[in-house]
Order: sequence, then C-alpha cells, then structure tokens
Amino acid sequence: MTIKIAVTGKSGSGKTTITKALLNVLQNHFPDKSVLLFDNDLSGELGHSFGMDIRNTIYGIRSGKHEYKTGIPDGMSKHDYVEWAMEDIIVSINDNVDIIVSWFAGAKDCRCPITSQINDACQKIIERYDFVIFDCEFDLKYLNQLVDTNIDLALIVANPNIESVKLAKRIAEFSTKHAVGGQLGVVVNKVNNQDLDSIYKTMKEEELDILGAIPYDEKLANGTSDWESDVVKEAVQELYFRLNLPQDNL
Repeated sequence: MTIKIAVTGKSGSGKTTITKALLNVLQNHFPDKSVLLFDNDLSGELGHSFGMDIRNTIYGIRSGKHEYKTGIPDGMSKHDYVEWAMEDIIVSINDNVDIIVSWFAGAKDCRCPITSQINDACQKIIERYDFVIFDCEFDLKYLNQLVDTNIDLALIVANPNIESVKLAKRIAEFSTKHAVGGQLGVVVNKVNNQDLDSIYKTMKEEELDILGAIPYDEKLANGTSDWESDVVKEAVQELYFRLNLPQDNL
C-alpha cells in the first residue's frame, strides 16, 4: 500500500526544504523502501534542489510539447501512449528515489480525454511506490486537478505570524475534502525567537491541528542553493512521531 504525503503552503514558506527533510527521515527509517517525489509546484524548485533542470513535465505531455528520450513506439492507443510518455519523464535520483514534475495542471472540469488519461497514468505510477511525497503548489485542490488520489498526511507549512496562520486556515478549507480520512495539520516554519503563544492560540481558535514548529536556519536565509538544512532535518525527525506515518518497518 502506498503512503501519500502532501506538503502544502504559500510559495516561499519552506515547502521544498521540508519535503527534502521528510525524504531524509523516511530513508533513515525505511532505507529499502521506494519513494516518489511528485513536484506539483509551479516553481519547479524540487528538481533544482537536487541539481536537476527537469524540462520534461506532465504538462508537456498534455500540451504535446514533450521531448522524448526515445522514438514513440508504433501501434499504441492514446491511453497507452500517455502511460508510456509518463514513464518517459520519471527521473531517478538514486536507487530508491525518483522524481516526476507536473508543472501546469489542466482544469478538473475539462472533458478532453487526456485529462482522465493523465489521471489514470498518475494513479498507476503512484501505486508502484511505498511512499509518495507531493510538493504542492498551494493546496490539495490544485493537486486534485491533476490526480484524484487520497492523501494520508497533509502538512500545511506556515510562517510564524498571524497572517500566515489565517492563510493556513484557507488552505485547510480548500484541502480538507481531498484528505478525507487522513491527517491534516500545520507546521510552523522559520521560528526565530518569536513568541508562539498568540500564534498557537489563533490556530486553536481556527481549529487547526498543530503538529509542531521548525526553527529558523541562518544557512537557508543566506541563500543556500540545495534547500538542505540539518536544522530542519532534526526538527522534522523530532515531530515525525506525531505524524500519521509508519513508525516501524512496513
């Protein structure tokens, strides 16, 4: 069974860094399990964080602009072609970790056949992995435009201020119906000597589940290019036990 994790939040909140920290924790806990990183963020930062400039995307398949690694096999149906093309854009990071990039997602109400074909192909790919981590554009509504899949854990990344908490509430409202039966909660990121009492009070008033806080990292603030942070990795490891994820081997 595939365990699906979504990292949501406003652009610049630290989603990519937290996604990479989650990957690190999962690899430490389950070194033999397969992980798919699914970049659903329009910035495409997740691939860049691994030093990759990934140009072939799901949108490229949808728009007919995909540049194939090999020639297109003869005699395929349209549905088979989409599945074949999706396999073509998966990029390997290491033996157990792959990444796929979506870029733009089509409108959910689009009746063109490729919308359902891409959804079906995404579902098949997702089900092959033990874990899938979605780095989302904003909320689960945008991800759902691409693939209709249940989410086991949705993390909303918020900065340590009231405005960001209010935004987290909006994200939760947009996302709740796409995470039915799963865990949805807020992680306060980039905490730097702020008094969190008023922030936590507001979160409780907004009925947001508080999963934890992650300290501010000076290294990231100074413009590190790999989105790696030992500070964030340690904090994510500490809050892991609060997450609706396996604590022991699968």
